[in-house]
Amino acid sequence: MSYREVSEIRDGMRIDWDVPIEMDDALVLRADIFRPIKKGRFPVILSHGPYGKWLHFEDGYKTAWDRMTRNHPSATAGSTNKYQSWEICDPEKWVPDGYVCVRIDSRGCGRSPGYVEHWSPRETKDFFNCIEWAGRQPWSNGKVGLSGISYYAINQWQVASMQPRHLAAICVWEGFADFYRELSHNGGIYNTFAQNWYDMQVKTVQHGLGSKGHRSRMTGDWVSGPQTLTDVEMGGNRYDLGKTYFAHPLDDDYYKAMFPDWSKVKVPLLSAANWGGQPLHPRGNFEGFTQSASKRKWLEVHGIEHWTHYYTDYGVNLQKKFFGYFLKGEKNGWDKQPRVQLNVRYPDEKFVIRHEDDWPIPRTRWTKFHLCGGDKLASEPPKRAGTVTFDALGDGVTFLTQPMSADTEITGPIAARLSISSSTEDADIFLVLRVFAPDMKEVVFQGALDPHTPVGQGWLRASHRKLDGKRTLAYRPYHSHDEKEPLKPGTVYQLDIEIIPTSIVAPKGYRVGLSVRGRDYVYPGGSGGRLSNMKNEFTGCGPFLHDDPRDCPVAIYGGRTTIHLGGDRENFVLLPIIPA
Repeated sequence: MSYREVSEIRDGMRIDWDVPIEMDDALVLRADIFRPIKKGRFPVILSHGPYGKWLHFEDGYKTAWDRMTRNHPSATAGSTNKYQSWEICDPEKWVPDGYVCVRIDSRGCGRSPGYVEHWSPRETKDFFNCIEWAGRQPWSNGKVGLSGISYYAINQWQVASMQPRHLAAICVWEGFADFYRELSHNGGIYNTFAQNWYDMQVKTVQHGLGSKGHRSRMTGDWVSGPQTLTDVEMGGNRYDLGKTYFAHPLDDDYYKAMFPDWSKVKVPLLSAANWGGQPLHPRGNFEGFTQSASKRKWLEVHGIEHWTHYYTDYGVNLQKKFFGYFLKGEKNGWDKQPRVQLNVRYPDEKFVIRHEDDWPIPRTRWTKFHLCGGDKLASEPPKRAGTVTFDALGDGVTFLTQPMSADTEITGPIAARLSISSSTEDADIFLVLRVFAPDMKEVVFQGALDPHTPVGQGWLRASHRKLDGKRTLAYRPYHSHDEKEPLKPGTVYQLDIEIIPTSIVAPKGYRVGLSVRGRDYVYPGGSGGRLSNMKNEFTGCGPFLHDDPRDCPVAIYGGRTTIHLGGDRENFVLLPIIPA
């Protein structure tokens, strides 16, 4: 079989299939171009990634597709949905507005041959080349915008650092930026998500699967073809992601090579985060907004599933207004768009849109709630010294406030400080910020993936407690993760722990809680089911689990952890209280 390389008119669009784009090392990537039938030069919406440009959303991610189409009809309205693909825009909603949509299979994936090594400098250089190629085409007006969710957002930070001449704007929808802190090792603790994601969502569309893989409902041809290679050949064309990440337990040069240079990210950007994306998808969007050098940047934060709002009218209209302004020069009012647009969360999945001037919100009242004896969170530190001890691999202890005397909004980044000792040479700390109704039923949300996601989470391996003094902020501890400092059993250490930014309005009579645990949070109300593209059943943390026995041997992490309260020891959670 051969590449398709045909051009045809379908559903009101000119579609060019399997267009070759030659890289600087002579390897050829394959792209699909969806463009207006009429001749002219149009702005480009481009995506470059591994999920197979010919794989229909429903065929690869059926449970996610079913949930979105059932609960959010605007996501599929106004389109035949023939060309819907996972985490990239629907061309039927963009081409009629005068855009060209370019979808490119990244090296070694889908229809593009080569060696798979995600987010590597080589892949980023390919992305750069694709942007510059698109900007020079006869159907292009020379302005390229980048769009997509997750993978198709993450690599935007990297390529924007390279400042392609034709790159005019980026829309980073739920895209992390720090491969160590957000993906492989949360707080220094190994996260099993990446290795499972690799098995379920990358190997299944690797180039060379051919007739052993998916057949495309868009073209009738093989999603991961045209060649069909042997398993040995396939294995030789990819790296072992899980093995590689596990072999790098510290934030070394391997991760730094993938980290964006914020000082060089100067392109206009819209950064869209998800409150429920812990740990993967809120943090990088907040960091990208606050740290990038761009003078024209906006932050949007929403809830519900990871993939949904990108496709709903809410998300599409926001993106079109942003891209219309920067790619078309439309005078659509985007220049008056407030810098921050928040979907502030309330219990029962209620969201209220509110605009702010900056992030963190300038009028924030940073308020310490102290851990006290009797499992209390209080406005004043305890007067008497005391201790609380729990099994180091157990469910720990939950500290609770008194019922709120009025509706209380917590929106922003959060930090905690604990004074702990361990009976062994190390300990893992899992923090969970929680809210409870008057009947003590926990308030959880439809997270980016798990339907029972708590309000906030943070993680720290005690031997990784060293802070980066230049990057640490009072409300956002930043750990160096460049060496391990084992504990002396029984010695008390101060830990500063980052909790992922969040938003919740706790109504009058509700309580706020902080759980200090030795393992992943588990929702007490039962199973959250599973997604067809994930390995594990959801129990509160979705696929983001820290339970690899190689990373937490019982001899080191299975002792007893003690929190030392009162006296000269500090134990508090710093909450961003927003005045009414």
